[in-house]
Amino acid sequence: MMSRRTLFALAPFAAAVALAFTPMSPVYAAAPAGKVSAEVAASANKAVLAIADEYYDAVARFEPIGATENGDNRFDNQLGMSIAPAKRAAQFKLYRKFLQRLQAIKPYQLDVKARINYDILQYELTGLIAMERFPEQLLPLNQMDSVPVTLANYAGGEASQPIGTVKEYDAYLSRVSQMPAWIDQAIANMREGIKKGVTQPKAIMISALPQFQQLVSATPEASIYYTPITKLPAGFSDADKQRLTAAYRKTINDKVMPALVRLSTFLEKEYVPACRTSTGLGALPDGAAWYQARVANATTTTLKPDEIHAIGLKEVARIQAQFAVLGPKLGYDGPAAGLPVWVAAQPKFFPFKTEQEVQAVYHKLNDVLDTKLPLMFTLQPKAKLDLRLEPELSRATASDHYTAPAGDGSRPGVFWSVVNDPTKYGSTGMTTLFLHEGKPGHHFHIALMQELNLPNFRKYGGNNAFTEGWALYAETLGKEMGLYDDPAQYFGHLNDEMLRAVRLVVDTGMHAQGWTREQSIQYMKDTLGYDVVAKTETERYMAWPGQALGYKVGSLKIQELRQRAEKALGSKFSLPAFHAVVLGDGTLPLALLEDKVNHWIATQQQ
Repeated sequence: MMSRRTLFALAPFAAAVALAFTPMSPVYAAAPAGKVSAEVAASANKAVLAIADEYYDAVARFEPIGATENGDNRFDNQLGMSIAPAKRAAQFKLYRKFLQRLQAIKPYQLDVKARINYDILQYELTGLIAMERFPEQLLPLNQMDSVPVTLANYAGGEASQPIGTVKEYDAYLSRVSQMPAWIDQAIANMREGIKKGVTQPKAIMISALPQFQQLVSATPEASIYYTPITKLPAGFSDADKQRLTAAYRKTINDKVMPALVRLSTFLEKEYVPACRTSTGLGALPDGAAWYQARVANATTTTLKPDEIHAIGLKEVARIQAQFAVLGPKLGYDGPAAGLPVWVAAQPKFFPFKTEQEVQAVYHKLNDVLDTKLPLMFTLQPKAKLDLRLEPELSRATASDHYTAPAGDGSRPGVFWSVVNDPTKYGSTGMTTLFLHEGKPGHHFHIALMQELNLPNFRKYGGNNAFTEGWALYAETLGKEMGLYDDPAQYFGHLNDEMLRAVRLVVDTGMHAQGWTREQSIQYMKDTLGYDVVAKTETERYMAWPGQALGYKVGSLKIQELRQRAEKALGSKFSLPAFHAVVLGDGTLPLALLEDKVNHWIATQQQ
């Protein structure tokens, strides 16, 4: 998955997008000859770009942390107050104005590139506006995503916000200084949520509480937000060192520490006791419609929760049939459904003693892929991929993930591995995980997107179905590269695919069918062999309703399109060319991706 903040919303640009997407015409087909003058077309194209750029900047300023997470560091000194009711209302008013201006442009006047911009922009704006009715601002934090923890994770300067120059030190301090106001607004929102019956499930807030308690410190120097001062570069002038040290100490002591105490106390004494005991989003007022909107956001389809639930059950059965074939190759002769539980109990699949041993396997795999991927991809990003361990603060609740490179090329893409206990880090899933989070998964897509000369709203935006669907599809390429010749690694691939299928079942089960948290945990234990991970995964889906659905839905669509192309083109089919078609315009809603691939197939046939 992408970084914690971007993955559930893919930054603000897809945080609420799209109830359905149907292209108004075959976008990738040639425009009607002679119907539009060059001057008219140029003017219309320019008008779309102007709206797109204004829209992007408006969203980036509304949610600047989202911009940072996606590699745009222009707003790193801003925190944003998107949870403030007045700010939120003003933002939705802006969205409506942007949509009105966009719809005043006649789509047939646009060239192909501008038409893609038009359709994606209309798609995003329509979906954002549709989300206004749902009071997401009343749920400002959870165990997976919150401003205080995100800023704490930035403190080391190794995450999405760089802290290495004087300007960057000032930018981070500016953000931290705005956090107390955000905390007070969050507390006010949660109090309103208690009154309206819109709270987080108690279980996930019990899991979140230790994070916020850890952020409280006895002195400014002991605060994680003071970390940059402990790493002041030797090249800074004495005057800058003294000024920054004094400013960080004063801001943390006078503003941040009291605010963190207020938040921790409020959560423990007031919020957690008042949180709901129900599990799914469907239990909240207007919850069924709220969940359907999030499902549409995550999948860029009009699929209903019940339909997705059925797809999940079908996929679980298909993968279990493959388990039946694979089990004996691993030395297992029990029922297929029990294979994951058996593997999870075998010491040989947990060979690590140190974090460094885990990292060494990923580094070796990275080197192997450098030799194999050029045979499958002619279109690759220039940005490098770095491999790092997840910071200690967030390890307990984080999953392995990817963060995008900086837009200016100053920071590489990063694959973050989460190693809480090396002795419990399973080896079977490492190949498939790296193909997903590293390359050719998120890195080939996200890093490349920043190099395609796209408008900012596409360069730094996206949707979950394409982003996670591509990464899950990328896992399947391991078989063609011979990386799953080891039955244990192939099991890891199937088991991760099973996880994505199970997600369809439990996410829709909890949020649309009344499943309890305990039902989900038990189902994950039974089908995946998970122990404590079943709890953290279940609580992730509780915190981010619908987010986990995009993986399988998107992957199934890309595989379907590849099979269609292979059948239609026969010997003319080129896998590198197909991959270039899928990735070459960045993130697309699935219907537009299908339109593009169909047009490519027709062109190749000619």
